[in-house]
Amino acid sequence: MHIAIAGNIGSGKSTLTRMLARHYGWEPRFEAVEHNPYLEDYYKDIHRWSFNMEVYFLKERFRDVIEIQQSSNTIIQDRSIYEGVYVFMENNKAMGNLSDRDYETYMELFEQIMDVVKFPDLMIYLRCSVPHLVGNIQKRGRDYEQQMQLEYIENLNRRYDDFITNKYKGPVMIIDKDELDFEHEPKDFAQIIDRIDQTLFGLFSPLKP
Repeated sequence: MHIAIAGNIGSGKSTLTRMLARHYGWEPRFEAVEHNPYLEDYYKDIHRWSFNMEVYFLKERFRDVIEIQQSSNTIIQDRSIYEGVYVFMENNKAMGNLSDRDYETYMELFEQIMDVVKFPDLMIYLRCSVPHLVGNIQKRGRDYEQQMQLEYIENLNRRYDDFITNKYKGPVMIIDKDELDFEHEPKDFAQIIDRIDQTLFGLFSPLKP
């Protein structure tokens, strides 16, 4: 089984991934952030490094998807291959950070990858307001993230909502993160567990609210 955690930068994806992996005994998969050779340069000069970074992420996510599909374990993944394309890549294109040539090359590669990729069994989307995201980003204090513009975070948030509502065709569970502190409040985490149990192991199929 394949579970994916979706959400904007600072939404708590990695934290929820770790907690759910520990609770259910699932195998966690995390994005290559700390060891990404392009990320720091990207935030210093987004226009120059967008194509390089997006191709790197696509390569890493495709490798993860293949390994997940071949695994006999239940795997919970921190961010899916779809978000990299429909949120981050599309946002960079809209902001003028990629040429038409680079965008077309990237999308042709992605479309070929989709021939061998299946939807996760469940995508859990952590929906957050921009102030909530900014507060979390400031709190964790990663140097390269402190250089992000507010407009960039706002654009990503709009694209995440559009992606989940209008573009993604797989099963989705939406969690309003502003209302929850699942890391520190056991009752909030229990609420998420109850929803997952009902969706994956109960009588009902996952639905978008």
